[in-house]
Amino acid sequence: MFVLGTMLLAGALATAAERPNIVFILADDVGQEVLGCYGGTSYATPHLDELAKTGARFEHCYSMPMCHPSRITLLSGKYPFQLGHPQWGTFPQSAEKHTFANVLKNAGYATAVAGKWQLTREFPQNPDHPHQLGFDEYCLFGWHEGPKYHQPWIWQNGKLRDDVADRYGPDVYCDFLIDFMTRNQHRPFLAYYPMAVCHTVSNDLDPPPPVGPNGRYQSFHELVEIMDNLVGRIVATLDRLQLRQKTVILFIGDNGTMKHFYVDVENGKLIEQKIVSKRGDAEVPGGKGELTDGGTRVPMIVNWPGVVPPGRVVDDLVDFADVLPTLAELGGATLAEDWVISGRSFAPWILHQTGPHRSWVHAEHDRKHWVRTQRWKLYDDGRLIDMQHDPQETNPVDPVGQSSEAAAARTKLSAALQSLLHPGQR
Repeated sequence: MFVLGTMLLAGALATAAERPNIVFILADDVGQEVLGCYGGTSYATPHLDELAKTGARFEHCYSMPMCHPSRITLLSGKYPFQLGHPQWGTFPQSAEKHTFANVLKNAGYATAVAGKWQLTREFPQNPDHPHQLGFDEYCLFGWHEGPKYHQPWIWQNGKLRDDVADRYGPDVYCDFLIDFMTRNQHRPFLAYYPMAVCHTVSNDLDPPPPVGPNGRYQSFHELVEIMDNLVGRIVATLDRLQLRQKTVILFIGDNGTMKHFYVDVENGKLIEQKIVSKRGDAEVPGGKGELTDGGTRVPMIVNWPGVVPPGRVVDDLVDFADVLPTLAELGGATLAEDWVISGRSFAPWILHQTGPHRSWVHAEHDRKHWVRTQRWKLYDDGRLIDMQHDPQETNPVDPVGQSSEAAAARTKLSAALQSLLHPGQR
């Protein structure tokens, strides 16, 4: 059962004078290597780099390797297998009232979401779905029923918008949140921004999504710069409203960078390009869909002026189940006693205070699982990887003749996997 750390919050809330606003930005298909503050050298990300410079950058945040299960975990505090492996494009009904949005709404927050939903395939049949998950207001593209960039197909508060055919989707989502924050500047608010960028265009629309005014699709490089500029707009709005000291900004990537990107369409056929970024001088191919670091180790930045010390680098472990209890703790909210989650609040690190450390994190994909520490990673098929010396995971540690350190890690992580996948068994 989750218990609120009220004593932990006292110092920070005295500094902020009230419960903070929360702006949660979730970038789509953006691995660590994309951001300059993580050593990326292929793209310009000045606004995000500034948030890291004036806030905290987390080195060991882990997602699921695909977008839908990542979102399930973020919203619910539970791993997908604990919710029965929800089908793609669904959200379990049993978890709806327990989302971080409902938790904060029940604590008095105004709540809004704008951008990518992907949690129901039947948006036209159930346009109240975001409301059910706790959002007072929304502006979203729901599934793959239409484009998300040019000539976007956008649902807003129960209706399909008919005034955005000549607008750029990511600007519409950002404008909506800016308006929401402006209207709610005198009360605590949650602005959840699951960005459309930097995902490629959908490959299952007929005809294919429309190209932009330059006659082609935007490149990944262009979308990264758009992503950074949109983050800059959100920060500038908080500055204009004089809310920066009262607002926690959380930025996370939903999984690793895509492997391929659609750059054009010819005769109705999408033309794709491989994505390879640079981190320093090293080339880093996209790893989305893999349980490797390329698919699951994602950027995470937390910024709260006057509370989060500038330039802090955090090496503690975080996984996506931790977001719900963290937002609840920051918002002075409680979780239902019957909603047992796997997440652990990282509010102590945001507040620069001591707290219990995670001893391992978890990710899953296609019914495969791993648990890991910063150095050691154990798959449910028994493979143990020394990530410090084998980051490409090419040479699993042989149990025969393994070092005492590897043996201890294997024992510890095996027990963690057992407790996670088979709770109650001895």
